[in-house]
Amino acid sequence: MSSVRQDLRHATRVLLKNPGTTAIMVLTLALGTGPTTAIFSVVYGVLLRPLPYPQAERIMSIWEVNSKGRPSHLADPNFDDFRDQNRSFQRMGKYTSYDVPVSVGSQPARTTFALVTPEFFRVFQIQPLMGRDFSDGDNVKGAAPTAIVSYGLWREFLGSSTDLAHTFVKIENVSYAVVGVMPPGFQFPTGAQLWVPADLKGENASRTSHNYSAVGRLRDGISVQQAHAEISGIARHIHASSSEQNDYLLVDGMVLPLQDSLTGATRTPLMILLGAVAFLLLVACANVANLLLAQASARERELAIRSALGAARWRLLRQFLTEAFLLSLAGGALGVLGAIWGVASLVSLAPHNLPRAEEVAVDVPVLAFAVGLTTLVAVGLGAFTAWRATHGDLRKSLVEGGRGQSGTYGSQRAGRIIVASQIAITMTLVTGAALLGRSLMNVLQVDPGFRTDGILAMDVSLPLVDQANAKTPQRQFYSTLLERLGQVPGVKQVGATSALPLDGGLPDGLFLLMAQNEVPKDLKGLVELFRNQERQGEADFGVATTGYFQMLGIPLVRGRLFDERDGPDTPPAALISEALARRRWPGQDPIGQTIEFGNMDSDLRLLTIVGIVKDVRDYGLDLPPRPTVYVNLFQRPRPVMTIAMLTGADVRSVTATARGIVHELNPDVAPRFRTFHQIYSASLGSRAFNLILIGVFALTALLLATAGVFGVMAYTVRRRTQEIGVRVALGANSGQVLGMILGQGMRTALIGIVIGVAGALAMTRTLDSMLFGIQSNDPLTFASVTLLLGLVALLACYLPARRAATVDPMVALRYE
Repeated sequence: MSSVRQDLRHATRVLLKNPGTTAIMVLTLALGTGPTTAIFSVVYGVLLRPLPYPQAERIMSIWEVNSKGRPSHLADPNFDDFRDQNRSFQRMGKYTSYDVPVSVGSQPARTTFALVTPEFFRVFQIQPLMGRDFSDGDNVKGAAPTAIVSYGLWREFLGSSTDLAHTFVKIENVSYAVVGVMPPGFQFPTGAQLWVPADLKGENASRTSHNYSAVGRLRDGISVQQAHAEISGIARHIHASSSEQNDYLLVDGMVLPLQDSLTGATRTPLMILLGAVAFLLLVACANVANLLLAQASARERELAIRSALGAARWRLLRQFLTEAFLLSLAGGALGVLGAIWGVASLVSLAPHNLPRAEEVAVDVPVLAFAVGLTTLVAVGLGAFTAWRATHGDLRKSLVEGGRGQSGTYGSQRAGRIIVASQIAITMTLVTGAALLGRSLMNVLQVDPGFRTDGILAMDVSLPLVDQANAKTPQRQFYSTLLERLGQVPGVKQVGATSALPLDGGLPDGLFLLMAQNEVPKDLKGLVELFRNQERQGEADFGVATTGYFQMLGIPLVRGRLFDERDGPDTPPAALISEALARRRWPGQDPIGQTIEFGNMDSDLRLLTIVGIVKDVRDYGLDLPPRPTVYVNLFQRPRPVMTIAMLTGADVRSVTATARGIVHELNPDVAPRFRTFHQIYSASLGSRAFNLILIGVFALTALLLATAGVFGVMAYTVRRRTQEIGVRVALGANSGQVLGMILGQGMRTALIGIVIGVAGALAMTRTLDSMLFGIQSNDPLTFASVTLLLGLVALLACYLPARRAATVDPMVALRYE
């Protein structure tokens, strides 16, 4: 311990002897370890942290696989078969969720509402904090409505009442008796505040109505692969034996760990970000290594004297390791402080659909990672510097006159290798950022097919009522609401739609080409008609008003929009998108055709196509338009709609007025307001998030690489001052000296750029899934980045070279 204390004291004196250089090294290491720790905290919180349930690794997500090979939600009969026929799961539950208006006392609110089967909570092995779980008797058609509430809702709206026997919540005009309160923190599915039995209204008998997700807990001794094989076998049997043979019938089944299912879509982007920040850390470490090499070279005489006095090589190695450890400790501590601030910024920048974002924090596992990273950096830097400083015969410099030149050329060569590596890594990062930037620009240049500015959206959800006579009040509500909103000062146009573009998309399904005399009598008859695959078509299903198309500026291509001819008692009209016209009626005029799409809203009246509208990119600017059928809200009313208002007035004023109008028409409705700019920005959230982070990493790496080139060249010039003086004294002019130094520096830079181009070509292939309208090997991007790095390296080399060209030979000959 005495020698360790001695090493620490000596290392501290050495570092404080050059406070400016030490501060630069500490800040450089903080620039590397801070972002790395922050990004790891996101990766750990989203991908690696175990789910907060007992034996969470045993909880699986169960999916159907559709005819396109993609995971799909489950139909009721298929779930029942999976649950009843498997031998791999202890329990299996289904669930779905959506936002609904809720009334607790006199307080209307909008919250996430989940429909679940009784075994749902048992899969998670989570019991209510108060009250009871659902029983099988709660989940039968016609049973008394019961509900379980979240801890937060119980505290906020129910006043933490312990008298559950007299506690009710009103959901969609139905009063539910509260039978349980879940523990704090349980909100599965994401954001759920209320859970009710899934089958109070009975099950849907169709095997092609995919309405539910499913979870299950594996039996002891059963692997994921075994469960997957069993569910796959059951699914294939269903497909082979079902009478509903169409593209919406499952073809296979799939079992995934729940954690992978929740985070699978974010895994690749997050791992790419972690790799990018690791590159930044390497560039930072390379910069510090160069500075340490420069210091070690200046200490050659000291090391030689200590060696001559009997210091063993291991003793000198340990001293360098101690200095590197102190540097890394200071840089790591500063980096962790920056990471704590940075994590909050990362979460605020993250796309809204980033799963488990609330679990991202700099906690014990992340701090352990930071400590391990700091230790690794310290060992790497210390070992490399010590090896370079102590290799060879240390006493030789004393024999040669103490000029400290013995390690000069080796140190310079090592420095140039490090600089070339820095440039190569920076080339990869800058190329990745440039590709993502150009990709985002390509996305922004896409014509979305609609207006995006000046639109305020109001989500309205009326109570879901099964009775046929409920459609008349719904028509009246929306008719009055649209009329009154149109009279609000500053509101230019008003329209309604079941889903705005870029806000999650519309439901899709199969429709049938029909003649006027082929109207099915009921849903069972409709199922029989779907056996004729030649009549089938596939499209998204949207509900809208004429004002919706006018307000968003969606052009009419042919035919007409909805108008006064389309009343509640007239034959239902439909508009279709150009994509559907091209796909289902190529080279034909679809206007006047009749289709059956009653499987989407249980209205079996045929739809007559009266117009074709321009395509709209509903699912994202980077995804192609989908074929769509639009029906008239006042002919096919539905309770959940989005009202969009084109306004140039103050948003807060319009929002307050619109909220008041809704309250007057129905006090139980709690509207939600958003600007279309928010929706538009959210649709680009993932691209912007990735670009911002990789762009920041690339810019930081570029600055560090520039500093590295400049530092090595300045050090080289300083060490060669006497040589340059001799050259000038013998007749070399300033231009020759300038060219010599520039040539040496640019050769190093060009080697790094060439290696970087090869590395970038290999590494940027991982970005393929994140690019749009551009290839990962785009020549223009590579040429631009190569030119940029070449110019930056030239500037970094020029400044020291110019200093060398102005050396006074008399001063230089007296140097040292």
